[in-house]
Amino acid sequence: MSNAAIVFWSGTGNTEAMANAVKAGAQEAGAEVSVFAAVDFSAEMVADFDAIAFGCPAMGDEVLEEDEFQPMFDAVLPSLNSKKVALFGSYGWGDGQWMRDWQESCQNAGVSLVCDCVIANDAPDDEAVSACKALGAALI
Repeated sequence: MSNAAIVFWSGTGNTEAMANAVKAGAQEAGAEVSVFAAVDFSAEMVADFDAIAFGCPAMGDEVLEEDEFQPMFDAVLPSLNSKKVALFGSYGWGDGQWMRDWQESCQNAGVSLVCDCVIANDAPDDEAVSACKALGAALI
């Protein structure tokens, strides 16, 4: 059985709702899933999981959340190149540049993403929830 982690930061609950859908998709595909707030996940924990989905909304000028999520992600990034990794998040403005930048930082670090990233404008609609479930299943 695959062991997956879902690590996220959510300010309004939108990215948390996406994390719950990712969890459902991974569980439906047969994974054992653990969910963590970004502040509760560390580089030392990466080795405990076969796959990790990271979720963070766009903040400020379309960047990752800078106080908790970005420092955690910077710390785990060097350990991810042998893992199945997926990214998701929500936004309320802009065009998704934060996700393109995030994907690029993963690619530059040698991390292969298992599927297309999922973004939702504000609260995830039915299409975004389905895409999050598919993202969760792709981790397995």
